[in-house]
Parts: sequence; C-alpha cells; structure tokens
Amino acid sequence: MKPVYFVHLQFLSAKKNFLNIEWIIKVLTFIFLCIALASPIAIDKLSPHNRHGKDIVIAIDASGSMNSSGFDFEDEVSDGERLSRFEITKIIATEFIQKRVSDNVGIVLYGDFAFIASPITYEKEIVTQMLGYMSQGMAGQNTAIGEAISMSVRAFKHSKAKTKVIILLSDGEHNSGSISPKDATKLSKAKNIKIYTIAMGNKGEADAALLEKIAKESEGEFFNATSAKELKKVYEEIDKLESSKIKSREYILKEYFYQIFLLLASGLLLFLLYRELRK
Repeated sequence: MKPVYFVHLQFLSAKKNFLNIEWIIKVLTFIFLCIALASPIAIDKLSPHNRHGKDIVIAIDASGSMNSSGFDFEDEVSDGERLSRFEITKIIATEFIQKRVSDNVGIVLYGDFAFIASPITYEKEIVTQMLGYMSQGMAGQNTAIGEAISMSVRAFKHSKAKTKVIILLSDGEHNSGSISPKDATKLSKAKNIKIYTIAMGNKGEADAALLEKIAKESEGEFFNATSAKELKKVYEEIDKLESSKIKSREYILKEYFYQIFLLLASGLLLFLLYRELRK
C-alpha cells in the first residue's frame, strides 16, 4: 500500500476555524466596497418638489350645440374625420393638459347642470383618460354657465395652490341652472379664482358679451374661436399667460446610497486594524 502525503496539513488543523469572525468581516468588507463602487442610486422621475404648481379647472360645454360639426374646416386636428365641436375641444384640451407639467388639472362638464368629471390632480394621464370617456349630452342639452362656474369653484375646495384658474368654454347662451353667471362670478372672485372665457363658434352663437364680462370681473381674459385652428391658438395663448417657471417635461431626483456601504466597509476595516494592533 502506497503512503498518502498531505501537503498543507495546516488546513486540517483543529485550531483553524474556516468560518471565524475575522474571515467573515473580511468578506463583508469586500462586498460592501464592491457595492459602494457600484454606486447604487434611487431615481424618482416625478419628484414631489415639482407638484406644487397652479391649479386649473377646464370647464367644457357639453350642450346640444356642441354636437355640430364643421368647426375644423381647415383640418387642424380632425385628420380628415368629421368631428363635432365637443370632440375637437377634447383633443385640444388634452394637448393643453399634457403641457401643464408642474400643475394640477381638473375637468368640469356642463349642460343643464354641471359636474366634476375629474377632480383636480397632478396625474395628467388620469385626467386625459377621464376626458376621453366624456361625451356630448352627458349633462343635458342646455347651457348652465352659472352652474359651470359654481361647480368649478367647488372643485378647488381642497386646493392649496396660490394660483387658481378656470378655463370656461361655451358655444351658446346661458339658459339653464339655478345659479346666475353673475352670482357664480362673484363667488369665484371671492375665492381669488381667475376665469379665462372662450366663445366658441360663429359670431352670435355664444354670448360673447357675457363671457367677456365674466373674464373681466374675475381678472381673467376673454377669447373668441371661430375654428379649431383659432381654438388651438387660444389654449396656446392661455398656456403662455399662465406659464410655469419649470419648463422641463421630465424631472429626475437622484438619491445616492454608496456612502452607507462605504461607511460600513470603513467601520469593518477599522475593527480589523484594531484587532491587529492588539495582537
């Protein structure tokens, strides 16, 4: 029988514990240093610091007259389709909402009465989705402008924004509701809410004099739009008038965590050094 030789007998020594504390600390130190070098980062693309802009309510007329077509005779947004005034308004309003990056936006729909179709929120995707579900006639066939303003003011109930804005669009005359446009405008003014008014359609269809008065008394502005192209320009103008200081479409908040692991590794190394000095 041939003898068996062991070259490194020290590995079999009972005095040597493979999983001793020093070995574990060295492994942990190495792991922490590797993690620190990898520089772990937490990224928030929608920083909470950006969610304190203006609060805007878009009040849209959904009365019977908003079902008429032919408003986009220049094919500005219709893409060859025969769309109603209401459908065109939804498309242009959606584009406006998506531009208001740092603001909170809500939707009020009105006809015989008014209701909050989407509460004021920072989540623009939710607002535009809700707007997409809306259809002409949902609130009746008449035009309750006073109710529209009153309900829009109610939508600001929990608002803490310094700037509050209502964008009121109508293509008809006030002929419904239990509150007058005059009283509703007073309510808006008392709450320091500015109203931009838009008379949509051909001359004489909307009550331009009333809409202009509402805008003036609430320190807003009045606009006329006789086509989809003009309506688009009106929303662009309002976007400029109520411009936000924050221009970027995307915000990135980076939080670095490498310091934590570097500190842990440093602590373990100091412990190992202390043990060596005591030997």
